Amino acid sequence: MMRKSVRPDCVQRSQLAGCASEESLLRLARNESLEGMKAATLALGLALGLAASTAYADDSIKLAVGARGNWETAAAELGQDAGFFKKRSVALDILYTQGSGETQQAAISGSVGIGVGLGTTSVMSAFAKGAPLVAIGNASTGSSEFWYVPANSPLQSMKDAAGKTVGFSTAGSSSHMEVLAFLKHYAVDARPVATGGTAATFTQVMSGQVDIGWSSPPFGMAAAHEGKIRIIARGNELPHFRDQTIRLIVANAGWLDAHRDVAARFVQAYRDTLEWMYGDPAALEAYAKFSGAPVAIAQQVRDEFYPKDGLMVDRISGLDAVMADGVANRYLAAPLTRDQLGALFQVPAPVK
Repeated sequence: MMRKSVRPDCVQRSQLAGCASEESLLRLARNESLEGMKAATLALGLALGLAASTAYADDSIKLAVGARGNWETAAAELGQDAGFFKKRSVALDILYTQGSGETQQAAISGSVGIGVGLGTTSVMSAFAKGAPLVAIGNASTGSSEFWYVPANSPLQSMKDAAGKTVGFSTAGSSSHMEVLAFLKHYAVDARPVATGGTAATFTQVMSGQVDIGWSSPPFGMAAAHEGKIRIIARGNELPHFRDQTIRLIVANAGWLDAHRDVAARFVQAYRDTLEWMYGDPAALEAYAKFSGAPVAIAQQVRDEFYPKDGLMVDRISGLDAVMADGVANRYLAAPLTRDQLGALFQVPAPVK
């Protein structure tokens, strides 16, 4: 009869578990091997999961947005916070600028992929000169801007602006085009002055450096409610501005060529956000928190200054009038051709 050998170290273990046979040792070895394989499989699974999560990470977009706090340009921030961009696997890295001019330069240089709120005339002018810009959506059709004076000013309307200074943001911006249109419409000889953003303009008006200031709600609404200023004109008083797409969502052309799918998902998330902003009371509360305005003023801003159809991304209208104004005010040498318009305006189709 063959005797089963016993390992010397069994003597030390026998008091607890008995001395192991060769068969038991082999079973132990196999079990240890299986456990090792399980551990290796688990580690591989974790590694593959990490790789998959990296592969499907949200696409990041550097985004320049003018005038932080405006309802018109709030969709990016509100939509990101509410999860609409996340749903489309897009993450926004938002840079706020002082206005259209600064936003446009960021888009032209490629320091951002997309800019929101660029003046249409200015974009057309830059595009005609070879700037790498593509309009991928409407940011505003019709005007939300208003012009105001200190409460003790004798001026009652733009008709009284002769000999006065009238503020606008930057040269070529929509507020600039509107000021020039006001002066033509009312046949008054006033001096347009670039005053920068809404806060800087307010300071200049209240300190007497400028007679008439411009603003875009909600900025200035509280001051009007408190009786510090009086609104004397609104951009939508000008009939031909009501149907003009005066500001755009614009992509850097090089970035767009490399990120068509990302841009399409961005635009769709923007659409989704706008629907929510006009359909859910929670959106007003989110906007009030974002802008620092009371909910009542937030609702007034939305309902009185920003009709829903004016912000719909797919609405591009009144371009002939935009170009005519651009030519008349020497920002365009000539209207863009049909081919140029086709190259400039490339709004992505809806994404399901």
